[in-house]
Amino acid sequence: MKSRDSNQPIGLFDSGIGGLTVAKAIKDKLPAENLIYFGDTAHLPYGDKSPDSIKYYAIRIAQFLLDHKCKMIVIACNTASALAYDTVKDFIGKRAMVVNVIDPVVNKILQGNAGAQSAEKKHRKVGVIGTKGTIKSGIHAKKIVAADKSIEVSGLATPLLVPMIEEGFFNNKISRTVINSYLSRPKLNHIDALILGCTHYPLIKNEIEELYKGKIPLIDAADEVAQYVYQTLKKHKLLRRAGGKKPYYRFYVSDFTDAFEKNTNFFFNRKIKLEEARIWK
Repeated sequence: MKSRDSNQPIGLFDSGIGGLTVAKAIKDKLPAENLIYFGDTAHLPYGDKSPDSIKYYAIRIAQFLLDHKCKMIVIACNTASALAYDTVKDFIGKRAMVVNVIDPVVNKILQGNAGAQSAEKKHRKVGVIGTKGTIKSGIHAKKIVAADKSIEVSGLATPLLVPMIEEGFFNNKISRTVINSYLSRPKLNHIDALILGCTHYPLIKNEIEELYKGKIPLIDAADEVAQYVYQTLKKHKLLRRAGGKKPYYRFYVSDFTDAFEKNTNFFFNRKIKLEEARIWK
């Protein structure tokens, strides 16, 4: 990795706007870094696609980001992280570092238990909400229980949330009704923490917090991944120095949508020009 250039960009990809929550967190944590984001809107949502399809999409996008000289690729999607991380990592080899959005969240849970001052403060039952693909993989439960068998992990697929968010239905009566319906399911009874197992879900985090009245900690990937990216780049001496040229942000989509452009402008608080990259043809 020493041959990498610190000025090279960080690449991120997701099926849609969800990964923008991770991109924004990285921008806030590492304001000097150049970012390239790819939203695979042509195949949204990933949650109901087959594992083979997800792996195919992920490899093609990873190659696109490699072609743009990215020093690190962040799989800013829980479904792709669960089903294609190892495939992408093998494909990329030593050409770039690869980060998923699951391991930093799992580490947060495990570190919380390791640092708990009493048994009462330890996590005993952790809930996970995510797409069908993520929940079916059981990736959070496998990783958490493998490290700490005292923790019970209960996953619930919430497939309506991604298309709802992509269409802009959040912070309103419709979203509250759907969220309440999901989170009142028996599988999430008696949880003491909830993992937001999809990078879209931070956009409805406030509504979930209102439902739990702040009594259940919500763990989302964005901040944890940003911290992990910072630590990894620092370790490899690949942090881009501040004070030079202003960082650039480039956004690509596989199929243009008005909703994506509006949300990108919102997240980055500036006019963003989307570029359409038809890498499937």
